[in-house]
Amino acid sequence: MKEDDESGGTRRSGPGDTGTGGKPPKRESPGGGILMGRPFGVPVYVAPSWFLVAALITWIFGGQLERVLPELGGLRYLVSLFFAVAFYASVLVHELAHTVAALRFKLPVRRIQLQFFGGVSEIEKESETPGREFVLAFVGPLLSLVLSGVFYLGLLAVEPGTVPGVLLAGLMVSNLIVAAFNLLPGLPLDGGRMLRAVVWKITGKPMSGTVAAAWVGRALAVAVLFGLPVLTQTGALGRSAESVSGTETVTDALLAAILAAIIWTGAGNSLRMARLREHLPELQARALTRRAVPVESSTPLSEALRRANEAGARALVVVDGHGDPTGIVREAAIVGVPQHRRPWVAVSGLAQDLTDAMKVPAELAGEALLDRLRASPATEYLVLEETGEIYGVLSTADVERAFVAAMARPHAD
Repeated sequence: MKEDDESGGTRRSGPGDTGTGGKPPKRESPGGGILMGRPFGVPVYVAPSWFLVAALITWIFGGQLERVLPELGGLRYLVSLFFAVAFYASVLVHELAHTVAALRFKLPVRRIQLQFFGGVSEIEKESETPGREFVLAFVGPLLSLVLSGVFYLGLLAVEPGTVPGVLLAGLMVSNLIVAAFNLLPGLPLDGGRMLRAVVWKITGKPMSGTVAAAWVGRALAVAVLFGLPVLTQTGALGRSAESVSGTETVTDALLAAILAAIIWTGAGNSLRMARLREHLPELQARALTRRAVPVESSTPLSEALRRANEAGARALVVVDGHGDPTGIVREAAIVGVPQHRRPWVAVSGLAQDLTDAMKVPAELAGEALLDRLRASPATEYLVLEETGEIYGVLSTADVERAFVAAMARPHAD
């Protein structure tokens, strides 16, 4: 399945997803767990939560092996651990399908992360058309179905009731479940993205597709919360109602609650990020920039502030003798200087040296602006006209406030 990530792109995941909300443009840690490799140039991480679910799968599958192959004894847990690793290798193939499709559509993929309840492919850009969105969503479940078929063919070639037979049967069923679960038509699942693409195609509005798929996702969350325990108690999942113990009942109820919370949260996050993308064009460097006055490095802070007040400016840019900018006086540094010391403090002591990465074109807006700030974190940026003339100073705090305001505004639909 997949959901929106904090950059306004998409997170596409396997059996489950933890969900993320809209966040101001801060640089994200490149980590995410243990780096396992870089297939197709995309880093694959195993999150610490994976070890918890691997232990859980080992314990549950080991209990099943005890009934099917009691002669294994303690070795059943080693076989179960192998199953857990093989299952998550299948999840990785599911995620790689999303990744390959994204790269084919020239959508950058930040990373793949294997975690509790599945995997996440963090795709940084949104699909440009509903057709591409549909394909990008469908390839994951499709590969899971293909894997299920491959394991079924392997099952035909081995003796039933053996370790290879049990492992292949388990992998066949688990991949079938992953495919079926992800095809459910609600965000943040792959089926929800497919539904979003269909509604987007019909209405011509991606936001309408997101709203429809998100509300279906919330309905699915409620259905999972109450439906899964009921199915367990009635024996509809393959176990007789009489054989279900109290511990299994509590475990199933807890699993249902976790899955429901994941789906509900993911659907809500998809709505919030869609609303953000709708308002992203309003985030314009030119509109958010503070007017600035140029001052030489030896200028006392009190004199620099006097000039700024006279000009109606809210920022100070340090320039050299030729008028070329060399630094930005940090707002936080100004606040930290008491009034009585300001005549004796030169602005050079409060300025942050200007780098090329801190220079932002005045015409930048929307996602391009956020990407630029994310790539080079700073508290202030120098905004320049195409001619190289100083337009002003852009504060990260101002961008964050505009970001939050955009998130709070209702969408157009």
